[in-house]
Amino acid sequence: MMWETAEKMGRIVRSLGGTYTVEMPDGLYQCRARGIFRKNEIKPVVGDMVSIERLSEGEGFIQAVGERKNLFIRPPLANIDTMLFVLSVTQPVPNFTVTDKLIAIAEYKGITPVIVVTKADFTGGEKIAQIYQKAGFDVCIVNNGTGEGVDDVMRLITGKICAFTGNSGVGKSSLLNNLDKQIQADTGEISEKLGRGRHTTRHVELYQLGQETYIADTPGFSSIDTMRYDIIRKDALQYCFREFSPYIGQCRFTGCSHTTEKGCAVLQAMTEGKIGVTRHDSYRKMYEEAKAIKEWEL
Repeated sequence: MMWETAEKMGRIVRSLGGTYTVEMPDGLYQCRARGIFRKNEIKPVVGDMVSIERLSEGEGFIQAVGERKNLFIRPPLANIDTMLFVLSVTQPVPNFTVTDKLIAIAEYKGITPVIVVTKADFTGGEKIAQIYQKAGFDVCIVNNGTGEGVDDVMRLITGKICAFTGNSGVGKSSLLNNLDKQIQADTGEISEKLGRGRHTTRHVELYQLGQETYIADTPGFSSIDTMRYDIIRKDALQYCFREFSPYIGQCRFTGCSHTTEKGCAVLQAMTEGKIGVTRHDSYRKMYEEAKAIKEWEL
């Protein structure tokens, strides 16, 4: 029997097997979603702000889902403020095309990208950093062995809901361990119990690093899954590369694709070194992919 309807909203911090852990002002509640959500084709996800109906202490039903500022289908995650793009100097070397595609999707969704370059004890970190600093992003160079640079990361994510993306082996786990050793211990224990690879589509969780600071422990954002579900139309793509913005509208011809046209202000800026070659190369590849997409596929 319901004894109270929550007036304030809480955040879903964990989802597993149809059960949602909701962090309310007065504590955590284990909740199920009412059938109306399925009928309306709405699926609550981790990061959602929700109101609940309490059934008993510590249990309840999700009553309503608040407006989302962004949503990922896979992994299912909503309302992300900051995405940390973790690149290593070596082993594995950065794949700039994949990274730039994911950064563009983050920009498209209104998520602030932060670039984290790991393995700073090797040479080459500054070169990678300069590519993204020139593009207008915050960049942190981190040595996970010494902890150097970790404070810079923490400063940029404090008070934010954030998630990591990066290839296996770039140092995401080590970075998380440096940010909060207790969080890493918790995620390691949960990962061992669940068995990564068997439940990766079922388990997503937000861990609290500090006051209003959360980080998503997810199986990660793969370029294949993200590009499948988050398609950017070719006309919108130019706005997802922030370093293009001073030159948009300055081209000789209207409707310029910024790929090969004469009189293109973006291409001229690249020639002058104001836009990075790797960044424009990623844009050009994404533009060609977007151009090939049929309207019905969207």
